[in-house]
Amino acid sequence: MAIAGASPVMGQTIVDRWAEVAIPAPPVLVPVTVKPARSALLVLDMLAVNCVPEKRPSCVRSIAPVEALLKRARAAGMLVIYSAGQAGSVVPPDPVAPLKPLAGEPMVRAGADKFLHSDLEQILKQHGIDTVIITGTSAEGAVLYTASGASGRGFQVVVPVDGLSAAQNFAELYTVWHLQHAPASITSRIQVTSSDQIAIEQARPDKGRMP
Repeated sequence: MAIAGASPVMGQTIVDRWAEVAIPAPPVLVPVTVKPARSALLVLDMLAVNCVPEKRPSCVRSIAPVEALLKRARAAGMLVIYSAGQAGSVVPPDPVAPLKPLAGEPMVRAGADKFLHSDLEQILKQHGIDTVIITGTSAEGAVLYTASGASGRGFQVVVPVDGLSAAQNFAELYTVWHLQHAPASITSRIQVTSSDQIAIEQARPDKGRMP
């Protein structure tokens, strides 16, 4: 039944107004300094089966900055943790070759939020970690949900934009926007930066990472 005097725009949804939405301005990337003994680098789902030009060219482009960050993290004695998608297969897929894990670097198996149904939080707490640097693919899955999950659990979160990727450019854009514009209870502990703006403090010989 029609309502007399009803506005013609009543009932419009964001789908109706889709073409009117302007893309927001890009974020200002901030320099970040982390303490290696209390920080961990997460390399999420950057696998030989998905980080290939025909599937995710931006993932391929992200390999070099992640590899450079990985080398700096290892040199500083920082904890490095990998993920390889959801559990289900007996043998997890291998990470892309330049990012091959070293012996002793843990790997977790989980869906989009790597904290759910895995021992990620336990590993971080066992090593006295309070800050996580999150890289990986998919941006709108593993990066977004793990970053939000980490912040919600009280960790400080650093996300380098050149270390995240997705099958679609808009997914990367949306993820970066969301990490800066979600409710303050999440974003207050998240810093968006680039890998070359992450400074790793030099660890003192007697203050190395916990075994």
